[in-house]
Amino acid sequence: MIDVKINLLSHGISIPTYATSGSAGADLYAANTEAVELSPGTRALIPCGFSMALPEGYEAQVRPRSGLALKNGITLPNTPGTIDADYRGEVGVILLNLGTEVFLVERGMRIAQMVIAPAPQATFTLVEGLDETSRGTGGFGSTGSE
Repeated sequence: MIDVKINLLSHGISIPTYATSGSAGADLYAANTEAVELSPGTRALIPCGFSMALPEGYEAQVRPRSGLALKNGITLPNTPGTIDADYRGEVGVILLNLGTEVFLVERGMRIAQMVIAPAPQATFTLVEGLDETSRGTGGFGSTGSE
């Protein structure tokens, strides 16, 4: 368990909440002051009404809610979206309507989920070549479809 400090802003609805004791993702709530209409093929930045302080070495990954994706075609265009440990602004979610009908984002609606994950920084070392592997340079389907 890690401690994430949350600052609920004046227009905020709720801090992130876990739906069940086994949930990996905490629900994020729409804190828009008016309903936002998402026509098919359009996207909008929806405020979540809070800011936070993640411990150094962690990130928050923002992901779509599976129910909204299946039932309405609502997803995130940059999934998972990363919130860095040093970001202190309001958390927002970019929603994209891939469905066939207009979707109304209502205040208080659960719109996404957030997973807190370790995110160590790496040291990048410039070298002249890399060690050989059985896969080599094959990518993008090179290991087969079966």
